[in-house]
Amino acid sequence: MSETRKTGADTQLGDSPAMVELRALRASIDNIDAALVHMLAERFKCTQKVGHLKATHDLPPADPAREQIQIERLRRLAVDANLDPDFAEKFLAFIVKEVIRHHEAIAAKTGN
Repeated sequence: MSETRKTGADTQLGDSPAMVELRALRASIDNIDAALVHMLAERFKCTQKVGHLKATHDLPPADPAREQIQIERLRRLAVDANLDPDFAEKFLAFIVKEVIRHHEAIAAKTGN
């Protein structure tokens, strides 16, 4: 956090031990957010390659059977990680929707 930009917590907590802890937790959250962005970028690099393979072999952009398997798998992982499985499913659905959109665009470019 930049020293020139203050939040409501800065105003309320000043330099108290609670604020020090809050800053440390926020720094960890910022690092996790950065890791998530990089992981999503890597995931989309892979799914772009999948899209090209699908287009080359005239496969449909979406694979509902695979998506269902992934939903079930992710829900199990979420439960094991003590994360709301409904949230995990919604997150995956958001990503899959974007992947399918990319696959459709790739198929359109290749004429499939």
